[in-house]
Amino acid sequence: EAWQKDQQVVSQPGPDSVATQPLENAAPGTLTEAVPTGALAPSGAVPDPIAAPEAASVPLPALEPSAGDARLLTLSNDVLRLTIDTRGGSVVGAELLDYGQTAEAAAPRVELLSRRPERLFHAQSGLIAATAGATAPTHQALFDAEGDTFNLAVGAEAVELPLRWSDASGLELSKRLVLRRGSYVVEVHNTLHNRSETAWRGNHYRQLLRVPPPKPKGSQFTNPELYSFVGAAWYNPVDKFEKLTFEDFDPKAPTALDQNGGWTAMLQHYFFAAWIPPAEETVRVGTAALSGGQYLIREVGPGFELAPGEQREHSARLYVGPKLQDQLADVAPGLELAIDYGIFTLLAEPLFILLSFLHSLFGNWGWAIIALVVLIKLAFFKLSEAQYKSFAKMRAVQPRIEALKERYGDDKQKFQMAMMELYKKEKINPMGGCLPILVQIPVFIALYWVLLESVELRHAPWILWIDNLTARDPYFVLPIINMVTMYVTQLMTPMVGMDPMQKRIMQIMPLAFGFLFAFFPAGLVLYWATNGLLGLAQQWVITRRHGEQGKAPARS
Repeated sequence: EAWQKDQQVVSQPGPDSVATQPLENAAPGTLTEAVPTGALAPSGAVPDPIAAPEAASVPLPALEPSAGDARLLTLSNDVLRLTIDTRGGSVVGAELLDYGQTAEAAAPRVELLSRRPERLFHAQSGLIAATAGATAPTHQALFDAEGDTFNLAVGAEAVELPLRWSDASGLELSKRLVLRRGSYVVEVHNTLHNRSETAWRGNHYRQLLRVPPPKPKGSQFTNPELYSFVGAAWYNPVDKFEKLTFEDFDPKAPTALDQNGGWTAMLQHYFFAAWIPPAEETVRVGTAALSGGQYLIREVGPGFELAPGEQREHSARLYVGPKLQDQLADVAPGLELAIDYGIFTLLAEPLFILLSFLHSLFGNWGWAIIALVVLIKLAFFKLSEAQYKSFAKMRAVQPRIEALKERYGDDKQKFQMAMMELYKKEKINPMGGCLPILVQIPVFIALYWVLLESVELRHAPWILWIDNLTARDPYFVLPIINMVTMYVTQLMTPMVGMDPMQKRIMQIMPLAFGFLFAFFPAGLVLYWATNGLLGLAQQWVITRRHGEQGKAPARS
């Protein structure tokens, strides 16, 4: 309800004045349709959660673009090239210079923030006035800038883009955007100076506006990237990490909450953007589904008053880049949760740490994956040994099971009783092979998510024809190896008590999985193929070692 009031649109009586209306008297409204591409026209301060009672009611103006033509500026360091719009000082483009759209060296760079309508993604910030008729440097205000290109100089540690805004009343804002060498963090420093004769009251706000990115090609069976989360997210130390898909944005019941020590973000596969306010600042977080298929997440800071002649400095940070797991926690608390492993986070995080360590040893993510599978196999060796011992004993008595089946014919109850009696006599636990499999399944699924979500593995080569572990094997060699491994493993696995139909289904499974894995990223198939080959070798050794021991004595 508070958010609906915040979005109240008020008609303008004329081009030179802006009508306002107190929030407590405003009826729920809708967003104006006359919105320039990439801009949210209406915006306002929400009731300040920590302000004095008299400041809880804030008038809501309709925001219109300032007169004049905007310019596009370039701000870049060694890893980022940003496009800055002088209207609002918004970041409307971001190229990640170390990440290509494809694995080719000459491929265009990944464009995270964008002005293109089909990939629209902007980071906006500004101030909103809390006094009727007062002006403010919103994300629609036109700023001045000296120069068009601001690049990190050789040997320099930072580059700065200064912007300036002022109005006839004497209110001035200096906005500085700073990029440091090797960093994906944009520092946004605001200095507001009140040179007028009256006090100015208002709020800082920051927001991320975007349309959903184009969906990856293929289906969930052929492109695991479709499982990755895409949408808005926020974090604070109390409520922890929350996320909202674009499909779950509810125009009638938008999100609204207060938090501090956190951040707000828009996430997608491998990359994201996040506003990080000062840790001590309490902000009101809200989401909105806009017309034109646009979605918004906004944070509004506490209200403040600036007396005549005073100035106030305020800073926030904007992260625009990849989900680098060894850096995000140092940028802001909880920011590493943007790497979404789902319910397997507790297992996936230590697995990635181990995988990264192995990569530091081998210098290649493919060999690191193989080494990781070897270590996992060693860790579960005793469980696997118990599984294969059980298989060996069951294989040894399989002829006798078949004889019992022939003896009792269609009387399944007597057959089951006779088979269990045989298991008891030979000290065979038919469930002995299940526990090792059940224990390993969560680990394998967690590793699957590590390989799927880790940007560090994106476009990473292995050997020979595998020049991209995140793309499918171009010659289907690994899927074929995996299929053959599964088939041979199945031949070595006893199918005790199965009827002919069940056996035929099991025989088809390697072919079905071989087709499925043919379109999976090579890194995932490398993991499954290596796991299968090691499991096959382990099963062969243990079966030979324990097969004779488990063989039942011949009947007299």
